Amino acid sequence: MKLSKLLHVTSVVVGFIGVFVFGSALIGGADNLVFGITKIDALLCVGVLILIAIWAQIGAIHHMMLEKKGEIV
Repeated sequence: MKLSKLLHVTSVVVGFIGVFVFGSALIGGADNLVFGITKIDALLCVGVLILIAIWAQIGAIHHMMLEKKGEIV
């Protein structure tokens, strides 16, 4: 599997995990816990997950451009 495809799949998986945790934090119960941590900590983790997904997608685009030029990385 090409590195660009691997980065793209990683980006999509991490993005979906971030969206799932965000939804869980929004509709969480009254005890302010999401998966055993507080809502604010869960939302901060969501922010980090989304940044990781964006960074992986930028890396995938970069590697796709390199593959078009014939530069194998």
